[in-house]
Amino acid sequence: MKILDLIPDYVKSLPDYVPGKLSEDVAEELGLPKVIKLASNENCLGPSPKAVEAIAQALSGLARYGDASSRRLRQALAESLDISPDCILAGNGSSEFLVLMSHVLLGPGLSAVMSKPSFTLYASNAQATGAKPVEIPVTKKFGHDLEAMLSKVDCFTRLVFLDNPLNPTGAWLSATQIRNFLASLPKYCLLILDEAYVDFSRQPRPDYQELLNGGRVAILRTFSKSHGLAGLRVAYLLAHPDLIANLNKIRQPFNLNVLAQVGALAALTDREHLENSKKTTWASLDFLAEQLPLLGLPVSPTEANFIMAGPTPLGANVLEKALLHKGIIVRSLSSFGLPGHIRISAGLPAENRALIKALEQINRIPPKDLKKTFNIS
Repeated sequence: MKILDLIPDYVKSLPDYVPGKLSEDVAEELGLPKVIKLASNENCLGPSPKAVEAIAQALSGLARYGDASSRRLRQALAESLDISPDCILAGNGSSEFLVLMSHVLLGPGLSAVMSKPSFTLYASNAQATGAKPVEIPVTKKFGHDLEAMLSKVDCFTRLVFLDNPLNPTGAWLSATQIRNFLASLPKYCLLILDEAYVDFSRQPRPDYQELLNGGRVAILRTFSKSHGLAGLRVAYLLAHPDLIANLNKIRQPFNLNVLAQVGALAALTDREHLENSKKTTWASLDFLAEQLPLLGLPVSPTEANFIMAGPTPLGANVLEKALLHKGIIVRSLSSFGLPGHIRISAGLPAENRALIKALEQINRIPPKDLKKTFNIS
């Protein structure tokens, strides 16, 4: 028997994670002088200047290990959220927390419930432990089907995932909906509330302390989106101190590097940049929501920094590739199970106008000639 024969089938059958395309790769492949990326829900304004300056000043200290527990960052977060630092775990992107919680609470014979589509790492991390991912189709309005999700929770369910706003559709759950859903879950289920995009919502937020006190909710937050630090991979988890203490036992030491801690701490102080990011995003979304339907692309309501458009008669993959040849990267949602829809990140005004112009040009090409025009197989 070989080593590879010992790898469980549930690991071998895991799908690969498909990241967004890199601008430089697309430019090189297609010979384009400039590429606009509107695919990965990044902050179109970039990071806070304060964060960039703080990172530059910290470069000379890279020979030293950083704070193993991200104490200063956790303290600053605790003060801004009015909770105890013991309720906060800092980490290397929200994906680290998904690995940790799946490792601690799941295993063969157990299950996790989530929507489909939603963030793909919910299902893959559950499967990686030998647990069963139970995926519930979203509603006709592309939101979480809470009633259907509850119907699939049983004595083997340990984790339930709600991304709010929902990725990739942008749908929103109110605080009342979340409280009622939590009240209906068995006490042995942990509700993981992924709020990666919550800063962009124009809706009221739930009371964090109220949700955390019961010890049955873990809230994921990130600096990747609203703070523009996707390249640093900084996130934090809000949960009951007892859960945090146990997750701390198995997380990797020094999981959040020095530059990430320094950059996040500085970004947290720059309220002006955060507010500008939100205002710019909202203006972008309003523009796209007005213009895309005029081009035959209906849009869904969104509370994130992206908008879902479709269905398109061309198919999402064809439209994505056609736009690539125009130097614009969007995300086909075929891999999410929505082959007629694309996801478009909020861009700067010039980027949004370039997208609309490209779509107008594509619309003028007869559908039967589209694949030949752009050499789409």
